[in-house]
Amino acid sequence: MAEFRVWAPKPARVRLDVDGRVHAMTRSDDGWWHADVEAAPDARYGFLLDDDPTVLPDPRSPRQPDGVHARSQLWDPGAIAGFAWTDGNWPGRSLDGRAVIYELHVGTFTPSGTLDAAVEKLDYLVDLGVDFVELMPVNSFAGTHGWGYDGVLWYSVHEPYGGPDALVRFVDACHARGLAVLIDAVFNHLGPSGNYLPRFGPYLSSASNPWGEGINIADADSDEVRRYIIGCALRWMRDFHADGLRLDAVHALVDTTAIHILEELATETDWLSRQLGRPLSLVAESDLNDPRLITPRDRNGYGLTAQWADDIHHAIHTAVSGERQGYYADFGSLQTLAETLRHGYFHAGTYSSFRRRRHGRPLDTTEGTGIPATRLVAYTCTHDQVGNRALGDRPSQNLNAGQLAVKAALALGSPYTAMLFMGEEWAASTPFLFFSSHPEPELARATAEGRKAEFAEHGWNADDIPDPQDPQTFQRSKLIWDEVDSGEHARLLRVYRDLIALRHHDADMADPWLDHLTVDYDEDERWISVGRGGLRIVCNLGAEPVNVPVAGEVVLAWGEPTVDRQGTVLDGHSFAILRVQ
Repeated sequence: MAEFRVWAPKPARVRLDVDGRVHAMTRSDDGWWHADVEAAPDARYGFLLDDDPTVLPDPRSPRQPDGVHARSQLWDPGAIAGFAWTDGNWPGRSLDGRAVIYELHVGTFTPSGTLDAAVEKLDYLVDLGVDFVELMPVNSFAGTHGWGYDGVLWYSVHEPYGGPDALVRFVDACHARGLAVLIDAVFNHLGPSGNYLPRFGPYLSSASNPWGEGINIADADSDEVRRYIIGCALRWMRDFHADGLRLDAVHALVDTTAIHILEELATETDWLSRQLGRPLSLVAESDLNDPRLITPRDRNGYGLTAQWADDIHHAIHTAVSGERQGYYADFGSLQTLAETLRHGYFHAGTYSSFRRRRHGRPLDTTEGTGIPATRLVAYTCTHDQVGNRALGDRPSQNLNAGQLAVKAALALGSPYTAMLFMGEEWAASTPFLFFSSHPEPELARATAEGRKAEFAEHGWNADDIPDPQDPQTFQRSKLIWDEVDSGEHARLLRVYRDLIALRHHDADMADPWLDHLTVDYDEDERWISVGRGGLRIVCNLGAEPVNVPVAGEVVLAWGEPTVDRQGTVLDGHSFAILRVQ
């Protein structure tokens, strides 16, 4: 006998369909409907609302073998054929310290684009030295391929990736190799295809965001919607053994209640962490520059583990590349880079020309009383910073290898938690484009036309913008693994490995307090020096050789630095890490 439950306060009648047989359901006063029915362990089921003959999937569906428009399927995480968890002794991993995260998109990480195929690359990631694998969204979305941020059934795993069984195998394989797993979770909007939740209950709010209608987390009848979100988050960590979540665009979660949903989620995640006996991490994407997200709850913050730090990305990228368009306008100087490296946020109650208003709030980084640098995630690439460019071009398609190495040294040599985006470490030649596979012709057309119109407003030729619905746009975004061992690709990869190893093992890289960080620079000569204890990371961002007035023993370098009593001569677009004491 199986118990079926669904929260559906909107319809006057709900019936249950199990393998084609229809059963009545009983409603409770709280809007939940119940039925106990004989069902096979892999039964297909769904719900009939009022007099509509269409069988709808379960909002909390554990599996969608035939896509988001079809019936759900029962799935038991403890009864996967031929599989048993082997991670019983997995102690977990903490982001505190010198962690390195590796962000990847399952569909383009390997030629076949599945979780099982990704397992075959885990030994490569271990050799690279990363600590966490961060999966872009794996929840169910319409079509066969896409970024995953248009999910509509948040509890189930996208079937073309291998479904929930494959995710279990992937996480177990990661843990067997000492790799932790973060899953990208999107709770700020629902996708446009297959979103049946509003027919069940008040899942949507009166607010909106750039991706559609907002989620009802503060309006009337929002309590169960909040439980829906938190239950989904905990499920990834409990049933799939994930070590935490990356929370997409939390600034789009409009919550006017006294206890913000992020604080509530952090509280319950900490409770689950204690039950499981291993650390669990919540990493927020936010453009607010608001320290409350990562401030402990006993100091009136939300208590999240960390947040992405776009200001650090912007400061590094613009200083190295020279780009200044759009939200890069306030960045680019070495002064800005130095200030951002010292303080984490550049916009901290200061004027943002892109937003045309003051933005952010200062982050207290004082040892003992402030927030350690590990609470911010630093990177030179993300899926957004590449894929949201008109042509999906990576920095490796516009910068030389030396410039890429300088960016890597600044990010991986920083006290912040570091993150790489798949392929960055070998300067992958492939773009990472925006792609989708909406099955509805009108939605496919609107997506393609909207993409072209968006970038045409910024001066791009609309004819140059790849059609996200063209299967070749997806295929072009797949990594070419044959590049890894060739030429400059292999050389850059060695430097990434060496930087990560130095980050992990050198005692001077362990200090997480920004008030101990020293930064010197010369705007005209285009060099910058970052001090980490007895180490100095000296970088030449210019094209010509320059003498940096820092001397010491060369620990690691790109190029052939010359050191004497006067300082270190660096080739154009190069770096050296020196031990000065």
